[in-house]
Amino acid sequence: MKPTILLPALMWALLPAPQIHAQSPSFGENVQSRGSLGNSRIRCERDKTARVAFMGGSITEMNGYRPMVMEQLQKRFPDTKFEFIDAGISSTCSTTGAFRLPTDVLAKGPIDLFFVEFAVNDDQDAHHTREECIRGMEGIIRQARKANPNTDIVLTYFVNEGMLATLQQGETPLTMEAHETVAKQYGVPTIHLGREVARQITSGTLTWKEYGGVHPAPFGNAICARMISELLDRQWSSPLAGQAQPKAHSLPTPLDSFNYESGRFVDPARAVVKSGWTLGIPDWAHLPGGKRERFTKIPLLSATEAGAEMTLEFEGTAIGAFLVAGPDAGIVEAGVDGSPVRKVDVYHSYSKGLHYPRTVMFADQLKPGKHTLTLRISSESNSNGHAMRIIQFVAN
Repeated sequence: MKPTILLPALMWALLPAPQIHAQSPSFGENVQSRGSLGNSRIRCERDKTARVAFMGGSITEMNGYRPMVMEQLQKRFPDTKFEFIDAGISSTCSTTGAFRLPTDVLAKGPIDLFFVEFAVNDDQDAHHTREECIRGMEGIIRQARKANPNTDIVLTYFVNEGMLATLQQGETPLTMEAHETVAKQYGVPTIHLGREVARQITSGTLTWKEYGGVHPAPFGNAICARMISELLDRQWSSPLAGQAQPKAHSLPTPLDSFNYESGRFVDPARAVVKSGWTLGIPDWAHLPGGKRERFTKIPLLSATEAGAEMTLEFEGTAIGAFLVAGPDAGIVEAGVDGSPVRKVDVYHSYSKGLHYPRTVMFADQLKPGKHTLTLRISSESNSNGHAMRIIQFVAN
């Protein structure tokens, strides 16, 4: 997602509260209070210590709904020691989320309350199919629940202009429908901010400008924060029973057996180079295109010439790469275990002016077991170069 201008957190208090069109309860079905958030309540209210994580794209990374919800939780439980984890990375989708979850979230320790937002990025950044949306989101939820069955999860659906138009026509955008399907399967509550924004705009109590656009203004983010607060009010309306004990969430049959529930990074240093690939920090100063600092100080496995070839041994049912694709991004020929090669275009529509972070998959329905990936840079290209710069391989 494109950069946004951020306001200091202290300025939120100076802004007027967002108008909320009256209904009973105030957000109705746009707050889906399915399942239970009782485990995190026990941690916050009785144990007085809790770890809360937020994962998503730039909407999560920015000073938006996330710090507002953090402040709300601290006000609800002033004597509780919170650890908050910001696992938002601009431009990333639920596929990337499923693969970076172990290092960026789960490695921090057991998660008590987990907020996830990827509806917009799965739409406008990744251009995901319904199957891809389900594989990523189901993989995130199953991984989190396998790591800690007591983890309470909340999904949030933000909105862009195209998705807003779909909602105003009475239809549900593909990414929201797919994520909601997963949420229903796992009893996960959802915050349908997009539908609430569409309803308020249609009723004349809100404008898209007031909301703030794809990266909401504090005004728009406050609507989401209030919806989350209402969810917690509904879930935690009765006094906590003195003998209340955490209850593990069920892990039902997967919607997609190839979901990324075993998603993880694979160190690019494990690759065996035949020719043309190097592991190190690129010479960014001499490369055209915008760069994001988080990716400019780490070693990448890079190739810039056609014919560069390497192999990687891995275990699992899927293999891909989390990479940055800039103005010189090329096409790679990928094969697994000697199978016919698949040409994967690394160049993205946002690559023209930015070394854009994205995940590309080379194979995603393999038989379980050990495999060998072969990558060879193609002589074909839809850019002015043949580059591929890998941050991490991803495997499931």
